[in-house]
Amino acid sequence: MKILVTGITGQLGHDVMEELAARGHEAVGATRREMPLTDFPALRAQIEAVRPDAVIHCAAYTAVDRAEAEKETCMIVNGGATREIAAACRDIGAKLLYLSTDYVFPGTGEDFYEPDDAKGPQNAYGLSKLAGEEAVEELLTRYFIVRISWVFGVNGKNFIKTMLCLAETHDTLTVVDDQIGSPTYTRDLARLLVDMVESERYGIYHATNEGVCSWADFAKEIFRQAGRAVTVTPVPSTAYPTPAKRPKNSRLSKRCLDAAGFSRLPAWQDALARYLRELAE
Repeated sequence: MKILVTGITGQLGHDVMEELAARGHEAVGATRREMPLTDFPALRAQIEAVRPDAVIHCAAYTAVDRAEAEKETCMIVNGGATREIAAACRDIGAKLLYLSTDYVFPGTGEDFYEPDDAKGPQNAYGLSKLAGEEAVEELLTRYFIVRISWVFGVNGKNFIKTMLCLAETHDTLTVVDDQIGSPTYTRDLARLLVDMVESERYGIYHATNEGVCSWADFAKEIFRQAGRAVTVTPVPSTAYPTPAKRPKNSRLSKRCLDAAGFSRLPAWQDALARYLRELAE
């Protein structure tokens, strides 16, 4: 298959490109220079020039706090550009895999969100990603919408790298403990995404590594596995006010993967161990 991947300089896009190449697909990578997400004619022209069998749309506006001050730009990139990509895919007969987020949900309670549960984004970023989802559903029948959370990979910034950097100069850190979710390793996620795009099992999915934790729990496990003597002090989210409201509950049910015959990702602790080894290489 010829597969066009957006956002290849990011953590996930980088690993998706490697996974596609490993499986023998013709992977065509696009950065924001080739596909500027605010230039809709250029987006369409690139897709029509490549004429891929499928598009994996990893690129996005992900600066959650800055989005509160740049709501229009965030919506153009995550909502408008996704609509344009979906329309181009429809016109050339390509399937589309769109990466979305746990932020489309209200983030309340303690239950695991199912794909069709009521939406209720609490910030501009979540609203923009939901707009992207709605555009994909409106324009296409051959699509995958994959909601992910707490992503980490080698090719970019993430929570693990931040914690390891802080460990160089701190022996005690305060980390929020009232936001619950699931870390997601881009290597594992990339394999699942390619499994999906190779199939015809279209729909809306949730994909994270197995298990849930708080950010404080995550930090503790990072330091334990990395052999760093850092004490983590749990604090509520109110200790770190941010412009964008964060979901307290990012638990995503993966029963949708089981029903479609896709394999769940390994436990997040196992993913963390493999990631730390990759960082050390």
